Amino acid sequence: MVEEHLNKTKVKMEKAVSIFEASLKNVRTGRASPSLLDHVNVDYYGMPTPLNQIAGISVVEGKQLLIKPFDPNSLKNIEKAIFEANINITPINDGTMIRLNVPTLTEETRKEMVKIVHKDAEEAKINIRNIRREQNDAVKKDDSLTEDLEKDGLERIQKLTDDFIKKIDEITAVKAKEVMTV
Repeated sequence: MVEEHLNKTKVKMEKAVSIFEASLKNVRTGRASPSLLDHVNVDYYGMPTPLNQIAGISVVEGKQLLIKPFDPNSLKNIEKAIFEANINITPINDGTMIRLNVPTLTEETRKEMVKIVHKDAEEAKINIRNIRREQNDAVKKDDSLTEDLEKDGLERIQKLTDDFIKKIDEITAVKAKEVMTV
């Protein structure tokens, strides 16, 4: 029974970490990355469609994104979707493709981005702790466990919690370093 609780805990904590990692993809680092456009949905024949499904996205010289639509008729809709996505980069439409010049971040902006990274990390840690509390309660309510098994389960859940919080700290440190690198 303890293993069942541990497996549930691990799955939920892994999901919390993956959500945290996904949120970090939206943090700009000053370098062009196609992941900046992951959340952009284009109105394509009446259906909201992810940009990467209707256009090729490539990086040019590390500072520019080049978006080449598979269907040239969707160029205006792609441009409109980028404006509406509020990524703070103005698209340049040359009639066949769209260019996005990713501006170099100032020192002040970089520090703000690092604050955002740390705020997201703290939210992820709170999620991990909430999962721990929820699973601890489940273990305590499980009548089929002996006192020793219950204590062992609570200790193992705490160990899992510590491991996942350490993982979040490592991911945060890597992203903060990436953001501060000029």
